[in-house]
Amino acid sequence: MPSIAATAAGAAAFGTTGLSYAALIERNLFTLRRFTVPVLPPAARPVRLLHLTDLHLMPAQRRKADWVRGLAELEPDLVVNTGDNIADPRSIDVLLRAFEPLMRVPGVFVMGSNDYFAPRLKNPGRYLTRHHRRGLGDSARLPTARLVAGLAAGGWTELSNRRATLSVAGSDLEFVGVDDPHLRYDRYERVSGPADPAAALTIGVSHAPYQRVLDAMTADGAGLVMAGHTHGGQLCLPFWGALVTNCDLDTRRAKGVSRWWPGAGSAPAAAAPSDAAYLEVSAGLGTSPMAPVRFACRPEATLLTLAPRHD
Repeated sequence: MPSIAATAAGAAAFGTTGLSYAALIERNLFTLRRFTVPVLPPAARPVRLLHLTDLHLMPAQRRKADWVRGLAELEPDLVVNTGDNIADPRSIDVLLRAFEPLMRVPGVFVMGSNDYFAPRLKNPGRYLTRHHRRGLGDSARLPTARLVAGLAAGGWTELSNRRATLSVAGSDLEFVGVDDPHLRYDRYERVSGPADPAAALTIGVSHAPYQRVLDAMTADGAGLVMAGHTHGGQLCLPFWGALVTNCDLDTRRAKGVSRWWPGAGSAPAAAAPSDAAYLEVSAGLGTSPMAPVRFACRPEATLLTLAPRHD
């Protein structure tokens, strides 16, 4: 029987190995996730939608930037960016270079909290408590206006508390977006209203998937809602999944595609109505530089194929 000292030493070695893997290996294992969602009219041509979020880019992260730039080879019809792009003012030029070939196709974007405020050191255990928002917005401001101007100059449309319609692959797509709900900058009342019946699909776009936003968008008829922010839990348990989402979304929806309808947050998944909207949450491509680890939750971009419904 091993001694207490031997057991403690083994546990410490296991923990050190796991932390090293999370910090040095997994957080750089960028991957592309693919999903198909049947949300377009029956006769519509499929739309290839690339979802990018939560890069938290630092100026020296050239490997990540090059990987993102290479996604242009997928030839998407549309790019949706749900924020938290940068973690340093010097990252903007690196980010725009990474996005440059992707800006040849239509795109939309919203901002996240780390597009407004620089990351700050805090106790990571706070994410496991109801105080996870404490201190939010107290750090140095980032040059958000320059970031927005750069994305807009590339041809992408800002959706921070705005609506827009774009023609994509032969379909008119309506977008309704909000500014970051994590900072409570969302003002959905400014853009609320029924989905445009002339549009092939209404897509809701938000950085953080707070239930108040998801409920409002789907109540107005959005057939697809997209968000980031959760990092998929960032530190997950194998065979279990996320422990937290850093918002009021349940952990089983921390990443991937699920269904949402008004009130879904308090209902079992089996209760989803047949016309429930699709919710896609991306685990994103980065981490805060103050917590540069991922475990059982690889960094990701998402390629969504919007396919015709079988009515």
